[in-house]
Amino acid sequence: MIRFEVDGGVAELVLDAPDKLNALDEGALGEFAAALAEAERLADAGELRALVLRGEGRAFCAGRDISRVDPREDDVEGYLGGLVEPLLQRLAGLPVPTFAVAHGACLGVGLGLLIASDIVYVADTAKFGSPFAALGATLDSGGHALFFERLGAHRTMDLIVTGRLMTGEEAVAAGLFSRVFPAEEVLGATREAARAAASGATLAFVASKRLIAALRDERLGLWASMAEENRAQAALCDTADYREGFAAFQQKRRPEFTGRA
Repeated sequence: MIRFEVDGGVAELVLDAPDKLNALDEGALGEFAAALAEAERLADAGELRALVLRGEGRAFCAGRDISRVDPREDDVEGYLGGLVEPLLQRLAGLPVPTFAVAHGACLGVGLGLLIASDIVYVADTAKFGSPFAALGATLDSGGHALFFERLGAHRTMDLIVTGRLMTGEEAVAAGLFSRVFPAEEVLGATREAARAAASGATLAFVASKRLIAALRDERLGLWASMAEENRAQAALCDTADYREGFAAFQQKRRPEFTGRA
């Protein structure tokens, strides 16, 4: 179900159950957590500098696999709060830039995986929204926060109540995600961006990632965020990459970053 492959400092974490649109059951979430543990180990060792998250087949991820769920016995809070939420937090905290490829259905937990990624490149065939009213269920995995923040209350409720799905172009135009590409180009574009990031100043990228997380989660104001930027910059001053970047600028050459302190 989950594949994890590393090549040249870039990992690909692949949802590989195309017959069920990469829907995730408890076992698949366990495999995903194991892949993230390996990514963390490699990142700590300096062997991983970027990660691509993608799905095989017609969709990125259609959400939870409910094909065998008995609603009378379903521990939905255990699934969402005990498994999904910690997984999304772990993905969001991975100490390398993360890129996700969104195509086809990106719903429920699948939407949450995109929310937890740093950069999301979107196929024009992608679909986002909240089709859960047909199940008597509600949007989960951070979807309310994303839609409310970017779309406002009225458009969010419109998506929830009508079940209408946004296209990839609509989602990017609304500021939900990064860029939109034709479906046949999105994976190549994402891989190229990940490779470029992996050869770049990844320590600085991770510093920005943490600052943005603090802005989101702690609601820092202008001056508090500026103070955090100052501290982050001071910490970067002690790294080899910082010194290399300045030397390359002064010598008018391309920098050769290693991603190491």
